Amino acid sequence: MTSLLFIDDEEGVRRSIKRALKKEPYTVYTAEDGETGIQLVEQYLSQIGVVISDYKMPGLDGLETLALISSINPEITRILLTGYATMNSAIRATNEGLDGFLTKPFDNIELRNRIQDIMIKKRLRQFVSDQVYKEIKSDPTVMTPRKQQVTILFSDIRGFTGMSQQFPPEEIAEFLNDHYFTPLGEIAYRHNGTVDKHMGDCIMVIYGSPVSHDDDVVRAIGSAIEMQKTSRAISEELRQKNGFHLNVGIGICTGEVVSGVFGSLRKREYTAFGMAVNIAARLEKMARGGEILVSETTYMEALEQFVAEKLPPTVRVKGLDRPMSIYRILGTV
Repeated sequence: MTSLLFIDDEEGVRRSIKRALKKEPYTVYTAEDGETGIQLVEQYLSQIGVVISDYKMPGLDGLETLALISSINPEITRILLTGYATMNSAIRATNEGLDGFLTKPFDNIELRNRIQDIMIKKRLRQFVSDQVYKEIKSDPTVMTPRKQQVTILFSDIRGFTGMSQQFPPEEIAEFLNDHYFTPLGEIAYRHNGTVDKHMGDCIMVIYGSPVSHDDDVVRAIGSAIEMQKTSRAISEELRQKNGFHLNVGIGICTGEVVSGVFGSLRKREYTAFGMAVNIAARLEKMARGGEILVSETTYMEALEQFVAEKLPPTVRVKGLDRPMSIYRILGTV
């Protein structure tokens, strides 16, 4: 987002908003009614990321205006501003799927903080831990695409294709959501990992982006060990109950990537691109059920905390001139 649009029929309120937000790192547009606001959204489609609209206006009211704007770009953050802060209007705003609800009169500092809070929460609520969210809140620019040193973890279920052919779709969905994505995702969150995406039965987690720490590698490997322990416990329970199993292979690599928010107007996601991602995915495919394979770049940063055995350097990865060194994690020191 590079711009914010404020819609209000009172000129004094529009001027006040521009003064309140003049030091913010984005352009502020204003409109005197819903129709004009919609035209501005259409004109600056790729720039306007947040729209704040007054509730009570001549012509289209705030809810109608924000609903039409959502049909143009559903990814726009929509906030309703009103001096008529009744329970009914709050309920209507919630039912419309708005991202925030503000009341007049407003304090300038409170308004800036509230806008920032709503914007960041919308972006981050689905893929970062509360601890990471608090750090990003203090510096929203960390979401901008940039080069970073990170540790990438890939997890995948061994034998999943065969299982998916044996059980009904609803049982497969329940198995993945309740017994795999949720428990392993919670482990990643507790270690301040960013769950990047789910691809079939594969989970991709980033440690070190959007917020980096000195112990990103240690937390990544620690997550993997806990994931394997949890998977074994879940698998034993499932075998006795319904025949499912959770046999997971994990690959980890540390290196430089480009990470940030990427995508179109209708679909955006936080992700990372780079050789470290490719290598982690390759290691995950090599790993047998219960194994954790890591790159040399990863293990060299954590050899004082974990025990591992070096495997023969016979694996080649596209883009690398020579076979890579691989380590199998055996446990903690």
